[in-house]
Amino acid sequence: MSTVSPALPEIDALERIQGLESQYLLQNYARYPLALHHGRGCYVYDVAGKRYLDLLTGIGVNSLGHSHPRLVKAIREQAALLLHTSNLYYHEYQGRLAERLAKISGLQRTFFCNSGAESMEGALKMIRAHGGKIDPAKHEIIALHNSFHGRTLGALSITGQEKYRRDFEPLLAGVKFLPANDIVALEQVFCEKTSGIVMEWIQGEGGINPMTTGYARKARELADRYDALLVFDEIQCGVGRPGTYFAYQLADPVVLPDIMVAAKPLACGIPLGVIVANERAAKSIGPGMHGSTFGGGPVACRVALEFLDVLDGLLPHIREMGGYFRMKLEELQKQFSFITEVRGQGLMIGVELSIPGKQIVLDAMQHGLLLNCTHDTVLRFLPPYIITGKEIDRGISILKKVFKVAAKQAKQVP
Repeated sequence: MSTVSPALPEIDALERIQGLESQYLLQNYARYPLALHHGRGCYVYDVAGKRYLDLLTGIGVNSLGHSHPRLVKAIREQAALLLHTSNLYYHEYQGRLAERLAKISGLQRTFFCNSGAESMEGALKMIRAHGGKIDPAKHEIIALHNSFHGRTLGALSITGQEKYRRDFEPLLAGVKFLPANDIVALEQVFCEKTSGIVMEWIQGEGGINPMTTGYARKARELADRYDALLVFDEIQCGVGRPGTYFAYQLADPVVLPDIMVAAKPLACGIPLGVIVANERAAKSIGPGMHGSTFGGGPVACRVALEFLDVLDGLLPHIREMGGYFRMKLEELQKQFSFITEVRGQGLMIGVELSIPGKQIVLDAMQHGLLLNCTHDTVLRFLPPYIITGKEIDRGISILKKVFKVAAKQAKQVP
């Protein structure tokens, strides 16, 4: 029998890609009608060659933009040397990266995995193991409404959004959800059964909602009082995005967690997640209690080291460009009444609307601008750290056009 595939009909490349995916992929993504081919700097190009200003960066992953020369060089060199070792053996980059993370985080020990959800799973195991060694009844975990921590069963168990949880219940028992920044509720729930509390310093999927420093300090105080572990989820809000290495470093003085989990921007598109813990939390996991086949491979670790070298000099730029972007968005807020709030830190910015944002995202894409909408009414911007005022001005110009159309449509709705 011939092994030659029949010729594909002459149809549009996007339609061909969509057709294959609709036939062979699990239908769990509501994708935009866009097939990307390559990227350069702050821009990506679709299969037809159209250019788009990327202000979403793979949901906060492509932190140095696309095809950054230092990263491309590192990947090429390492791919020619060693792609994978497993964690049965050493390689030269894991220890160096762990040392670097310890220095910038204020914590001591790192575990490497592949994603944010995996890092959160490991943190949950540390919380449970820590509590269980004190008392079998010490197993309760505090989490927050509107939070998002991943899509595995454990991470869903502490995700405070019903739409993500409902199809998979019952989930992990012993989780108590509280409203963010409610110190009174926090004090009422914390008790001897509490083994840990998990929070995002800035909620991402929940709508770019920051925690107050006072709330975080109270969580730290109560965790110490009841011998529980405080976990900061920095998967989206950390690793440079707020203009500091990690979002908890926005506080002065810093509120240190027992465990910090991070992922998205750390290896700029190569899968890499981390759990970084202090010695107290690290003692909860002993030999054989946790592991990862792929976590901390040589390519991912080498790329992350290159990224952190670049990031060291970018933090002031991130703060400057974040401030400039928010200022320009606030100017748009004065022109369009459906914009109710602009909020965020550094290059993690949310624009709250009084109307649904889905069509705005689609219209912006037609004009060559990529962003997304979370929580139905919050436009989310996660630009690359290398963005300049020129790209921000271009994005604002497109948004203004799209907002004018949205304003006209809103007036036509009875």
